[in-house]
Amino acid sequence: MASEAQAADKAAEGGSLVFHPMDQFIVKPLFGDGAVGMFTITNSTLWMGLAVLAIIGLMVLSTSRRAIVPGRMQSIAELAYGFIYKMVEDICGKDGVKYFPYVMTLFMFIVTANFLGLLPKSFTTTSHFAVTVVLALAVFLTVTILGFVKNGAGFLSLFWVSSAPLALRPVLAIIELISYFVRPVSHSIRLAGNVMAGHAVIKVFAGFAAIAAISPVSVLAITAMYGLEVLVAFIQAYVFTILTCVYLKDALHPHH
Repeated sequence: MASEAQAADKAAEGGSLVFHPMDQFIVKPLFGDGAVGMFTITNSTLWMGLAVLAIIGLMVLSTSRRAIVPGRMQSIAELAYGFIYKMVEDICGKDGVKYFPYVMTLFMFIVTANFLGLLPKSFTTTSHFAVTVVLALAVFLTVTILGFVKNGAGFLSLFWVSSAPLALRPVLAIIELISYFVRPVSHSIRLAGNVMAGHAVIKVFAGFAAIAAISPVSVLAITAMYGLEVLVAFIQAYVFTILTCVYLKDALHPHH
């Protein structure tokens, strides 16, 4: 942060302010300065690994004693468990509860990665489409395969709106089919786009904090945006998860 402020000061002296809010999203090798290959360990790899370790610490280690009077960490773990379990049960029904571990894993990974990305000098893995697209495609393929396994050709009834007038059903079927295949696109862009936008705005305000005349306003803006980003970190994980439950419900009960 100090180096960024110095760079901003120098730029300001030259008559222009130069900072790069998108540099924080650059994937870099963790060791050395070479090119990033398929098996290169990067900053993204590190923070995804830390997210997994944090989840293990919260959901496994903190609940291993199963205290009658839970501590703070156990309370958070139990709250998260109950919250997602109720969501799956309410949306998917009793027959959807068996898929709760998958939904819970998705939620915990996304929300943990989002919150870790708010730490200073951290890297936000969920701001990258390479991560969110894989998560969205995993949901899409899981739901599609499950739909055909559970219902056979009857899964195609998801696209046939039987309650609509007969003349409109073919048109609606095409619209439903297109919207179905757009799901992984919107599912992934929504998460990465919102996370990336918030972090970029904070970085922009941080760049202006180097100018003494507007630094108080900039600091206030950073504080407000940071508070908003804490909320967004949870909301985006919640939205991704609840949409996963809705798609899972369609696979289990495809009939309109």
